[in-house]
Amino acid sequence: MAPGSLVWIRRLSFAVVLAVAAVAPGPASGSPSLLCSGSGCERAGAVRWAHRLPGAWIVQNALMGITPRQGQAYAALGDQVAAVGGGLTVSAYSARTGQLRWRTALAGFPSGSAIVSVRAWPGVVTAGVGLPAVAGIAGWGTSREEVVLAAATGRRIRAYPAAPFGGAVAAGTAATVIVGMHAVTCYANRTGRVLWTRPTGAAAQAWQVNGGDIYVTIAAGGYLGTAPVTALRRISLRTGSQVLVRPVTHAYAGTLSLVFDGVVFFSRANGITAYSASTGARLWHRAVAQPESVDVAAGRLYLVAGNALVGVDPLTGVKLARVSGAMAAASAGLYGVREGAVFGLDRGALGKAWGYDVATQRVLWTSPPLPWPHYFVDLSGIGGSSSPWRDGVLLAICARLGPAPGGSAPQRCARPELIALNR
Repeated sequence: MAPGSLVWIRRLSFAVVLAVAAVAPGPASGSPSLLCSGSGCERAGAVRWAHRLPGAWIVQNALMGITPRQGQAYAALGDQVAAVGGGLTVSAYSARTGQLRWRTALAGFPSGSAIVSVRAWPGVVTAGVGLPAVAGIAGWGTSREEVVLAAATGRRIRAYPAAPFGGAVAAGTAATVIVGMHAVTCYANRTGRVLWTRPTGAAAQAWQVNGGDIYVTIAAGGYLGTAPVTALRRISLRTGSQVLVRPVTHAYAGTLSLVFDGVVFFSRANGITAYSASTGARLWHRAVAQPESVDVAAGRLYLVAGNALVGVDPLTGVKLARVSGAMAAASAGLYGVREGAVFGLDRGALGKAWGYDVATQRVLWTSPPLPWPHYFVDLSGIGGSSSPWRDGVLLAICARLGPAPGGSAPQRCARPELIALNR
């Protein structure tokens, strides 16, 4: 798995225990039960827009909802566009109306290449393309290129070499910052010139972005090795200036999993440990807990601890909120907390999205039925269906089923759609 992806590992692990819902067909696209009309279209849970997705998609009744027949799909919601990539094609839709802006096929890549991430930035969209293994190197995806596209037109601007679990961590019309195999590098998009670069060592390292900085581990074997993390590089995404943050002891305890609100979090089997992002001093430890989500607006870190979802102060570890009982049991479908409201998703033919208020312990809203909803994931936490700073969520649904298949073949989705849901 990707470095710094423990949050997503937790979510995917929870998803294994999801109950499989009924398989009756859901409502058709554009029906009153799905698309919003009238004065209530801005309310949470309303479907802002729906648009037909290209390509062949199939129904997965359990974990994934619907997926492309071949490969995976990746998406990101920005201020200007909602971008979706699969195979070697990127499509962009207006974030406000859902109108198709452009569709671009990425040319010049060898057979077997495929998009492995899509991320939206001010003025540009970046698509990571995983390249097939070359002779003498075992495994798929041993290299990657990050393609920068103009958000307004889909025009290809540049392509930069990147680490398999790296790629763009900051971008705009002027420059793009790339995590590569051995360095973090900022490129000028107009000329491709290197503006600054910071070497990170011979082995690929784990990393996390927080605010205007990227934190990169220093471990002898990189994120695939067993050597401990002895220091962190804190690199400014704007200037490239670098500071080494060393722990008071000889090493950090575990694997880098998150950086949030001036605190660095490391996780291992016996729990989570918090360190100061500026001094490396150990702040607190909580046993039998793993990071699940952050609420940027409220300044809270949410942990999965036993059978409960616990909100804590990231600086002190003091418990500020707790969600337990049936709600915590549904944590397989939790996808983040924003302004004190948990966003969740039920699976199946008549799945729904919902918001749950942590303070009052009650459901705030539910969406109309969303047949076989698919939540897009980017292991970096940068792309995917939603963002802590935006009020929309992208989902893929199956608006109309194809004919019933014979045998054990998956059922075809006759009308896959991308929808934007208000959150």
